[in-house]
Amino acid sequence: MTLATGLDVVHEDEHLLVLNKPSGLLAVPGRGPDKQDCLSARAQARWPDALIVHRLDMATSGLLVLARGLPMQRALSSAFEQRRVHKRYVAVVSGKLANPAPDNGWQTINLPLMIDWMNRPRSIVHWGMGKPSVTHWRLLDAGHAQAVGTRIELEPLTGRTHQLRVHLQALGHPIVGDPLYASPEQQALAPRLLLHAAELSFTHPATGQVLTLHSPAPF
Repeated sequence: MTLATGLDVVHEDEHLLVLNKPSGLLAVPGRGPDKQDCLSARAQARWPDALIVHRLDMATSGLLVLARGLPMQRALSSAFEQRRVHKRYVAVVSGKLANPAPDNGWQTINLPLMIDWMNRPRSIVHWGMGKPSVTHWRLLDAGHAQAVGTRIELEPLTGRTHQLRVHLQALGHPIVGDPLYASPEQQALAPRLLLHAAELSFTHPATGQVLTLHSPAPF
């Protein structure tokens, strides 16, 4: 359901919201008057009790959870922190990425990450000071052919800043359209970052029911 405010509502109840964030829209306000339009502000205009629980990069599209009220924000934040929320992303990476597993089984990227303080907002792999960061990936539709690269599924087990983007760069296959981690040629292959939060699954803190929500990638 798309509202007049431009909000795409995937799930709504008295406790929480799940919205489909478009690429190019901030999740929360940024610094400066030109960065006040964001998903959380638009949501609060309709649901004054809506509170952000987690974030997506401005360039990333897809599913974002908002709590309705502080108790629900605390409960949902705890679920994210304790990794009780299952997240799956779709991306198109540059080049031909091959899965070494003959059955296209999940592969693991285990590289510690930290903020690159001299080049913020970038993050980097750093074995000495980086925090543990784990991502699973596999080919989507058995490596469905893409004119600009390879379509894959991603499951982050941790939630570091730019984790998926840095991990794929480290594999030698940056996400197509990535303004921070792809080469100018790889950026030019798409008008946006080809990364989308396509699935969320978690136990509803109020009802105890398992919510599994989907959003098809718009690319």
